[in-house]
Amino acid sequence: MLAHMTSLETQQASAGTEVRARANLWRAELTETIRLSVPMALTQLGQIAMMTTDLMLLGRLGDHVVAATALAHTVLFAAFTVGMGLVSAVAPLASQAYGAREPRMVRRALRVGLWAALMAGAPLTAAQLWGREILIALGQSFDTAALAGRYLAGLGWSLVPAWAFMALRSFMSAVNRPEPALWITLAAIPANAVLAYALIYGAFGLPALDLLGAGLATTLVNLGMCAAAIWIAYACRPFRKYRILGRFWRADWPLFARLIEIGGPISGTFLLEFGLFAAAALLMGTIATSALAAHQIALQTAAIMFMVPFGISLAATVRVGQAAGRRDAVGTRRAGIVAIGLGVLFMAAMTVLVALTRHAIPLLFLGASAPQAEEAAALAATLLLLGMSFFIADGVQTVAAGALRGLNDTKLPLLFSAVSFWGIGFASSYWLAFRAGLGAIGVWIGLSLGLLVYALLLVWRFHALTRQGYLPGVTAA
Repeated sequence: MLAHMTSLETQQASAGTEVRARANLWRAELTETIRLSVPMALTQLGQIAMMTTDLMLLGRLGDHVVAATALAHTVLFAAFTVGMGLVSAVAPLASQAYGAREPRMVRRALRVGLWAALMAGAPLTAAQLWGREILIALGQSFDTAALAGRYLAGLGWSLVPAWAFMALRSFMSAVNRPEPALWITLAAIPANAVLAYALIYGAFGLPALDLLGAGLATTLVNLGMCAAAIWIAYACRPFRKYRILGRFWRADWPLFARLIEIGGPISGTFLLEFGLFAAAALLMGTIATSALAAHQIALQTAAIMFMVPFGISLAATVRVGQAAGRRDAVGTRRAGIVAIGLGVLFMAAMTVLVALTRHAIPLLFLGASAPQAEEAAALAATLLLLGMSFFIADGVQTVAAGALRGLNDTKLPLLFSAVSFWGIGFASSYWLAFRAGLGAIGVWIGLSLGLLVYALLLVWRFHALTRQGYLPGVTAA
């Protein structure tokens, strides 16, 4: 009897130890995900801050300049998403190599990412120089298109350094050191403000170049950020041991093809999502000017909040990729679940905050014109309240997509995005807005439905893969 009791106590103690060990693993995963996510999210917010600074400076030149700036950003971002998707594949490839303790593969992943930035940059930068002609062909007025073209003549050259910086940032994050990218971005914010002001208005002895000056300032700042990242990655610990510029021109076509295979569908997904929101803006413009203004206010609020789950998404790619490189199937599942849960908690908290302040937020955007834009402010407040499901679904889908990228799973998510964004999101937005007569509210209900379906499909996909213990194939070093 005594022996039996002793055996039972031993089993209970063993079970308790196992439970504590599992809890410690989940706690450690949460800590590492937060540690990676914070600098990544702050880096994204810093880039939003630079864009906002440019818009504020250009806004002083008149509303026609603001309109031209918006058109120029539309042309630029359509091209930017292509390269952004390609260099996003650096993160899973480098993270898996880091987890597998293959430093040469980490360097190779960065190298092919920089190749992709250069190769995509040549034709897409040239396309920016034809921005005026592109916009005129799309039905925009000659004067507005000409202003946008002047802006793009300076801004278009920023594509390659911006993509290269993203690739370098992915490399730094893959080896668990994302902080330098944040430091560079924080230094770039005031530099961008000063240089943009000087080149727009002709301060400090520089010529006044208005829109062209704003574009050139952005390009010069991006070049500086890229140069700083290269120097840190090449000369500073712990990055210098990877010798990132070693054999830079050596042919590595198999890994480059792998990067295109993973990154191409990411580009396609970004373009489909970008196209959906551009189409939603066109629908809003058809309904009423106040509807378009309300939509932009609500969407900009969502974009600011989105930067945090996007940072968590980048961390999810790294953590899942590192676990996959270690061939740790349980670790990949734990990393993805922790990241998705973190994204849900953050967006739920932000959604409550937005709901409570929904009447004050539009006033921050409308400023002095708020008394004359009561209809837009009221509609924006309604959309922000309606966006409760929108915000949470948007956060979940980006984190789940990041977790799947850590497993190199990007092709099926591309199909999911086509069905969700266009088959459900746009179709239901159009039907609810014009057939059901719900107007702007109908557009947002449709967008929310599309995002919700996409988020659920991605979470299901990650659950299905990791439940089976799926791990991506590892490219030979």
